[in-house]
Amino acid sequence: MEIRNIAIIAHVDHGKTTLVDKLLQSSHTFRENQNVQERAMDSNDIERERGITILAKNTAIKYKDYRINILDTPGHADFGGEVERIMKMVDGCLLVVDAYEGTMPQTRFVLKKALEAGLTPIVVINKVDKPSARPLEVIDEVLELLIDLGADEEQLEFPICYTSAINNTSSLQPDLNTQEKTMKNLLDLIIESIPAPKVDVEAPLQFQPALLDYNDFVGRIGIGRIVRGKMKTGEMVSCVRLDGTIKQFRIQKLFGFLGLDRIEVSEAYAGDIVAISGLPDISVGETVCNIGKEEALEPLKVSEPTVQMTFGTNTSPFAGKEGKFVTATKIEDRLIKEMQKDVSLRVDRIGNSEEWVVSGRGELHLSILIETMRREGYEFQVSRPRVIVKEENGIKYEPYEYVQIDCPEETVGSVIEMLGNRRGIMESMDQRNGQARVIYTMPSRGLIGFNTDFMTITKGYGMCSHIFLDYREMDNTTVGERKLGVLVSMDTGDSTAYSIGKLEDRGTMFIEPGQKIYEGMIVGECNREGDLAVNVVKAKAQSNTRSAGKDNTVVLKKPRILSLEACLEYINDDELVEVTPKNIRLRKYILDTNERKKFDSRKKYKEN
Repeated sequence: MEIRNIAIIAHVDHGKTTLVDKLLQSSHTFRENQNVQERAMDSNDIERERGITILAKNTAIKYKDYRINILDTPGHADFGGEVERIMKMVDGCLLVVDAYEGTMPQTRFVLKKALEAGLTPIVVINKVDKPSARPLEVIDEVLELLIDLGADEEQLEFPICYTSAINNTSSLQPDLNTQEKTMKNLLDLIIESIPAPKVDVEAPLQFQPALLDYNDFVGRIGIGRIVRGKMKTGEMVSCVRLDGTIKQFRIQKLFGFLGLDRIEVSEAYAGDIVAISGLPDISVGETVCNIGKEEALEPLKVSEPTVQMTFGTNTSPFAGKEGKFVTATKIEDRLIKEMQKDVSLRVDRIGNSEEWVVSGRGELHLSILIETMRREGYEFQVSRPRVIVKEENGIKYEPYEYVQIDCPEETVGSVIEMLGNRRGIMESMDQRNGQARVIYTMPSRGLIGFNTDFMTITKGYGMCSHIFLDYREMDNTTVGERKLGVLVSMDTGDSTAYSIGKLEDRGTMFIEPGQKIYEGMIVGECNREGDLAVNVVKAKAQSNTRSAGKDNTVVLKKPRILSLEACLEYINDDELVEVTPKNIRLRKYILDTNERKKFDSRKKYKEN
């Protein structure tokens, strides 16, 4: 059976995961009576809720006499590290582009890596059924992008397929009337245009894991492509480690892929994408070889973290009341387990304390880990995300990002002002059809806490995409700190409608009556700079005198409910987010009101 290995590249929400669903259906990989949910490749609950792909996943299709291995890659910048490694496993790529939105920053970043790896692209113009679709203009944009990225002549002669993945239709012509209710046009194009892997089955074995997985039964699993030779279950092999040492181990399990299933196989050959277990600490970029014929492949690059947060055991008065796993041992075990399969994650314990510095590729990367742990029953607290600063020869350097903003024309002025305040440097601006696109270069710390304000300014119609550029010299300007103060509870108890009603003119509340509150918990946003200690648990004094307004009901404004991401973006450096399976609370680092006032006074004195 001949093999084709392809990666799917696309920006967030351009429809690549839906497209994979339809390819699986068109190839009859699923049984007729098999119940398959939409976006089947997004198997993680959080992926399904948010409509994004977080983890790179692979599947395989049997079509005619071919086996097509498809790697569905993440489109978000925070998961770009996985994309680079995937390019080493495939011979071609499907570039999926929205027929209206055209090429986007993530498309640019991933496509550059694909072209550098010498991959043959097939351009898929998706969502051609949209009334606003402009497929021919988008083709010109793709061509311009390829020229800009230095594609060679062969790569510029790319085949094109026009699809509507949601409707399961495809055509090789831009005319909507030629759309057929099948994805076979695209499958045939893959077979014709993507080259078969150039391999030597008889040569000594070389296998390099590009992705990792983990399960409790077999431990760490390395997923990659067999570059040459063949491998069998139970065979003794050597692993050339990243430091050059060699370790021998037995292949305990060997897995192939079909549809959405990982299936055990006894033997696999060069060109195929497989998963192996047997070496408990196998790592990305190592090379598995036959014993005595060790020959290392070039190591794969793993993206360095750019953002870090402090995770710690919960120290609030409500600690241990809502979580299943609350101790330092349990939290540390879970973080180390996550590191086993996420190579872009770093976890370092702070001395003998019950705190860890967790570093990742961005806010989204870390917030998804927090949300996953919360759903699993963990209870802990986290600090504000902060960028990782490098120091060389006494000079500090910070990460910078390429930022692309798409927003309605009437909001672009406010967006430009906001980006300027966060030390953004405008590179270009383009306006058409009531929409504006601005390109900026800005420090990564300027993007922390940006999204919530940005969505408010653009009334939810704005789109922000960003890609890590490089490290540049840092200045000491404060960027992205919240301007307004917060309302902080000075007492413990249940919040009352009476107290909340009295405080509504002081700011915006985050809580409702009847919620359990503790001293030092943030209960709202102050409408001026500087924090304000308030009492939200005070009940109305009882008396035997009938008041004139006795029958007046207190009508409270609806509180502002913050999501996990919004909480992480909202807090300042002296605040924490308390995360439990049932609640997400904001709190001050120092809970005691008097202690906090003393600390703030000392801080102001030092600054002056």
